[in-house]
Amino acid sequence: MVVILLENVRTGLRGELSRWLFEVKAGVFVGKVSALVRDELWDFVATRLGKGSAVMLFPMNTEQGFDVRTLGNPSRQLVDIEGLWLVKT
Repeated sequence: MVVILLENVRTGLRGELSRWLFEVKAGVFVGKVSALVRDELWDFVATRLGKGSAVMLFPMNTEQGFDVRTLGNPSRQLVDIEGLWLVKT
């Protein structure tokens, strides 16, 4: 399962993502796609992000069971401490 969180982005970007993922709340997308599609969607978000921010969570063989990617300046900072993701406010 893939989760993408968008903040301060154009509605056009959200519309494009809703073709591939389910928008459960404004700017929160969830879905099950292959790793290739996931990476292509992330590249698409990166090229159209503008001044907004994005966070993506996806399954990975780690202690927490997921990995995180970020773009821009999200409202909460995610910090990787020795392989453990923590939120810094």
